[in-house]
Amino acid sequence: MSKPIQMERGVKYRDADKMALIPVKNMPTEQKEMLRKPEWMKIKLPADSKRIQDIKSALRKNNLHSVCEEASCPNLAECFNHGTATFMILGAICTRRCPFCDVAHGRPNQPDENEPAKLAKTISDMKLKYVVVTSVDRDDLRDGGAKHFADCTREIRALNPEIRIETLVPDFRGRMDTALELLKDNPPDVFNHNLETAPRLYRKARPGANYKWSLELLKKFGEMHPNVPTKSGLMMGLGETKEEIIEVLKDLRAHGVTMLTLGQYLAPSRHHLPVERYVPPEEFDELKEIALGLGFTHAACGPFVRSSYHADLQAQGVEIK
Repeated sequence: MSKPIQMERGVKYRDADKMALIPVKNMPTEQKEMLRKPEWMKIKLPADSKRIQDIKSALRKNNLHSVCEEASCPNLAECFNHGTATFMILGAICTRRCPFCDVAHGRPNQPDENEPAKLAKTISDMKLKYVVVTSVDRDDLRDGGAKHFADCTREIRALNPEIRIETLVPDFRGRMDTALELLKDNPPDVFNHNLETAPRLYRKARPGANYKWSLELLKKFGEMHPNVPTKSGLMMGLGETKEEIIEVLKDLRAHGVTMLTLGQYLAPSRHHLPVERYVPPEEFDELKEIALGLGFTHAACGPFVRSSYHADLQAQGVEIK
């Protein structure tokens, strides 16, 4: 029997090491058992990578992180090449260990108190008009990182008064009321929190999270800020049924959510949860029509759609696939 991993502060645990820490064990998928990607899931890389390198350099220079890199997003090249990035605050080590996610798990360092100012300056230098700010889960902090979110929003607006800000927040487990109070005076332009999957799959896919808690977070924020749209995202291909997804859409609408993203789950490695099926584009189109019929004002649905994929265009209602 292998010895349990002793986590050291500031060390990133990934792949097999990360999965070894999850109570619900996930056996590595053998290469021959992995589903072959269909043609519609093939990505063409841009010929010119200068813009990509410029953004990476700006992030490194200011010791900032993007979820695009940390979560191995398949859209990284496209988004970076268009000069957009989703900034990940509060470090690059998550206190959760969701087996679908490629962000590292471990004992994070203390938050960088200078990060809000550095983030605002970087965004100003990049001349961004729309920015998404997300974070790892920080269950080690008494406020779950809410004050840091508020500080970042305030500093970004101070240097970039015309910018639109979308925050993609964690669930603030056990700290919802505290977090909402801290966020109250510096709300974003869009408040995003992902349900990720159907409630039946939470124990397997989102250990430590609670479906009803996440819905309540979205509802309470919406009630406190009726002029700020709330948004949520789901992955397809984890073993859910279409009927389950439709029920989740109904739950989101019942809790006041008006913006939706639906995308294909892609396994970061064979140590992560396997892809159960690749959902064809036609099914995403069908689910989009269902979502709009339920009252969502914005629904971005397609194989490559992610929460922050072309978030600026999503907010404008432009069709994203």
